[in-house]
Amino acid sequence: MAGHHHHVDPNAGDARVFWAVVVNLGLTVAQIIGGILSGSLAMIADAIHNLSDALSLVIAFLARKIARRPADSTMTFGYGRAEVVAALINYTTLIVIGLYLIYEAVMRFIEPEGVDGWLVVIIAGIALIVDAATALLTYSLSKESVNIRAAFVHNVADALGSIAVIVAGTLIILYDWRWIDPLVTLLIAGYILWMSFSEIGDVIRILMLGSPVDLKTEKVLDAMQRMDGVTGVHHFHLWQMQEHDNAVQAHLVVAAGRWNDADAIKAEVKCVLKDEFSIAHSTLELECSAHACIDPEQIGDERQPQPGSGHVHDHGEGEEQEHKGKH
Repeated sequence: MAGHHHHVDPNAGDARVFWAVVVNLGLTVAQIIGGILSGSLAMIADAIHNLSDALSLVIAFLARKIARRPADSTMTFGYGRAEVVAALINYTTLIVIGLYLIYEAVMRFIEPEGVDGWLVVIIAGIALIVDAATALLTYSLSKESVNIRAAFVHNVADALGSIAVIVAGTLIILYDWRWIDPLVTLLIAGYILWMSFSEIGDVIRILMLGSPVDLKTEKVLDAMQRMDGVTGVHHFHLWQMQEHDNAVQAHLVVAAGRWNDADAIKAEVKCVLKDEFSIAHSTLELECSAHACIDPEQIGDERQPQPGSGHVHDHGEGEEQEHKGKH
């Protein structure tokens, strides 16, 4: 898939995701029935979360397929960000579910209801086994994909939720503590919200064309400006095309008297970007120092030229014009 590589066989990964979907859908049905029959809000909460797991895995499965499509005239950067969009949908869904569960738990505190502890423990035990199996199916894939990681977080939260439900059912059997059911629901909801908010920021950062979290913009700029034959860098952009694919776009000012070396200088800058910062996609526009942009922004888009400002890019010299803008 263009620009987004997984260190696992794609087809094997798809098979894992597919079976994880099947297992989660079956578990969801069982938990909803069990939650209704036992009167346990915590089990219904776990069922709703499991349903969101199944839906998130369906989205993840489709996103993996879409992301492998090559670039075309409509999507010239390719379809790799389909996985990032899927992750945003999944985390947003989790946040909504978490807030809803908090509301339901508070209402259950106000009006406690009877719960069949034995039924809760039996179904939650089965759910724990299924949750653990599903998490194992997606664990290795989660290391390489923000999309699959979002689905994996769902599974981990479910497994912990099932443990909590088992504890709640046991306490209801032993002591008839009905308040433990909404309390466990609050704990599940709190965990869901904490994990979702901790992960969604990186997803939004990618979609907002933010710089990579593990790269300092200033360090990349400094490395480029220290290169021999470079006197300045401006109109600089650093962003993530997809989760593991960083890109740079900038204007590179070539030192006076070095224009014949412009291509070699550009090639050296590209090598530094790739070797030191793992930036394989770089687009560099060359400018000779005598005709560089007037009062440019170092980071961000170039300003609109004012009449008579002299802000032009046409050097008017055949050799310079030939080099300008070459990639």
